[in-house]
Amino acid sequence: MESARAALRPPKAHRGDVWQGGAAQGEPEADLLPGPPRRRANRASPGAAAGYARGMNGASSIRSAFPEWPRQAGRLRDAVAALTDAQLAIVPGPGRWPLWATVGHLACQRVFWLCDFAGEPGADGTPYPNAAHDCPGDDDLEHVLTARQLAEGLEASFAIVERVLDAWTPASLAREISHPEWGAGNRVHTRGFVIERVYAHDIAHIAELNEALTSAGLPIIDLWG
Repeated sequence: MESARAALRPPKAHRGDVWQGGAAQGEPEADLLPGPPRRRANRASPGAAAGYARGMNGASSIRSAFPEWPRQAGRLRDAVAALTDAQLAIVPGPGRWPLWATVGHLACQRVFWLCDFAGEPGADGTPYPNAAHDCPGDDDLEHVLTARQLAEGLEASFAIVERVLDAWTPASLAREISHPEWGAGNRVHTRGFVIERVYAHDIAHIAELNEALTSAGLPIIDLWG
């Protein structure tokens, strides 16, 4: 599996997006598309979403397709903000990341897919301006992040999601995105693939966090209540 993923890597070969749901550390997620050193981008204001209630051409946005996502993201942020350093240091099992790394990875991957890959602005307003090569967990397990830092990263990265939900239209989801300048790391994906992947990635890692929280006797992140 690792050899198959090698063809998707940008020049910095150690980059990895890891699914922690029982996989050994270092096992890659399917369809990860690493990128080159990212393009610098201006920050999207957290309040900018209000200006994108309709798509850029006046058509309806895709927000209605993800009605629960903002609420779920808020519950994740609030739950993480309430965790102690000791709780964030919980490692669910052998070869798994501590919870702080999983949360940081989740937020950083929002930035990678929406900014580095899909070209949206806002990465520089997050803790992850070089998401293609410097994400918690994937690339850094040494600089431990606090609950406050993680909550800020979740908030900043979701501001990019909010803008996309209002700016992208249903018709635009078929638009293909590719980066031939990435060489062997290039893959072609649609906007629809990107937004679905970011949402599914959020939910998958929230489920993983809930598994660990339950095992530790802690309240779970309630996505549906």
